[in-house]
Amino acid sequence: MLTPLILFASVLALPGAPFAPANPLIARPALHFQAAVTVPGSPEWSEPFPPHRMIGNIYYVGSRGLASYLITTPAGHILINSNLKTSIPLIRESVEKLGFHFNDIKILLISHAHFDHDAGSAEILKLTGAKYMVMDADVGVVESGGKTDFQYGDDSTLLYPAAKVDRVLHDSDEVKLGDTTLTAHKTGGHTRGCTTWSLKVSGAGKTYDVVIVGSPNVNPGYKLVNNARYPEIADDYASGFGMLKSLPCDIFLGAHGGYFGMEAKYAKLKAGDANPYIDPKGYKDYVADREQAFVSELQKQTEAAKK
Repeated sequence: MLTPLILFASVLALPGAPFAPANPLIARPALHFQAAVTVPGSPEWSEPFPPHRMIGNIYYVGSRGLASYLITTPAGHILINSNLKTSIPLIRESVEKLGFHFNDIKILLISHAHFDHDAGSAEILKLTGAKYMVMDADVGVVESGGKTDFQYGDDSTLLYPAAKVDRVLHDSDEVKLGDTTLTAHKTGGHTRGCTTWSLKVSGAGKTYDVVIVGSPNVNPGYKLVNNARYPEIADDYASGFGMLKSLPCDIFLGAHGGYFGMEAKYAKLKAGDANPYIDPKGYKDYVADREQAFVSELQKQTEAAKK
């Protein structure tokens, strides 16, 4: 029997990482991405990473393993992902190292309602007075502190402080602050309300399409077939991939830096190379890889259900 920690393990796409499935049902991806599993408590989730400007008004303020983004505007700032309960000091220090004020965060968003991305939300809302905006299908999970999550709600070790949502978002809703507009795209499956964010930024005289992927991954233990708690899970994944493939993308970001090879790209950025976060091919390859992994897993579970 798998432990709760392994059941929750995030399946991250890390180029070049060894394939080490925690569950034999997880399909081996076909492209150059390899699935690597990290479990709650992994040092990289709390390990500091240099805060830095990625492009335009988008800054990285997360840890080495958990992504958090500060989007600055003249009217205040937007934070995407509060991460762990213990992440707040790291995020705050990163924001201030960049020369911004933590209390100027006006809006808090998340990629999806799992504790490694939203457990710190209640504290950040208390400290900043920011407005919390969450995709409709994840609102119940957020406001219950994880108790209504279809996969992990029965595990007390994976719960977190509940937080009140100020604005319920729906697919294609816009979040506006100052001169910046983000669009919320529902890419469900990983969670019911998993959200991929898109926006446009300017840099070097050009305008770029940015996509911050929520998560297209099938976690160990997820039932794609005959899932009584989430009957439409496979359909939601399929719809989510359709959405991801439809989005124009120049700048590829995501809920974990491992999705888009952040560490290697940051090293290139620091070395003065052309901005490595401009990676439209990397985005297309990642989405295609994750879709193939999903389809393979769905086929396996479908065949197993027939026996």
